[in-house]
Amino acid sequence: MYTLYYSPGTASMVVHLALLEIGAPHELRLVDFDARAQRDPAYLKLNPRGVVPTLVIDGRPLSESAALLMMLAERHPEAKLAPAPGTPEREAWQQWIVYLSNTLMATYRFWFYPHELGAAEHTPEVRAALQHKIEGVWVLLNAQLAAHGPYLLGQEFSGADLLLTMLMRWSRNMPRPATEWPALRQLADLVRARPSWQKLYEVEGLSEW
Repeated sequence: MYTLYYSPGTASMVVHLALLEIGAPHELRLVDFDARAQRDPAYLKLNPRGVVPTLVIDGRPLSESAALLMMLAERHPEAKLAPAPGTPEREAWQQWIVYLSNTLMATYRFWFYPHELGAAEHTPEVRAALQHKIEGVWVLLNAQLAAHGPYLLGQEFSGADLLLTMLMRWSRNMPRPATEWPALRQLADLVRARPSWQKLYEVEGLSEW
């Protein structure tokens, strides 16, 4: 039994998707951001940064969505969220997950939280620079998928595609959403058609893509 502390549509989404793909028993505990539940002392004992997700595994609270995805893939190889260890495909899978985490997720933090760059809101120059960096990722990934897709690892779906599709969703209200790139849109359509995505929307009460 896993326990996932989550907030709808946030970085916890990929962990919830992975649990649904695996079919492992799990309990969901909502962290209500509107009620500032992420700053509750009881939650801070589990996650001192006061963010989601937190996944309790064997009584141990762990965090970082990309890392949790990798842990679940390794604990449940039968779900095939990751290629077999020691293969070139596994190495490519690790590469893409780290790239998405380090490059895209880190930049999104600055896009959505200007105060982390010391401002109440971005100047036009900073906003343009962040948008340019995020769109540069879409250009690279679209080229990868167009040449070698439809998934990040070619013909085989993996957990990396869950992570990428979650991050594409975050761009939906940006000046140029990720789905404006055709190969990225194709991947998003494939992932959104999966039962795990449909179930997550039902459980988390999400509507807009």
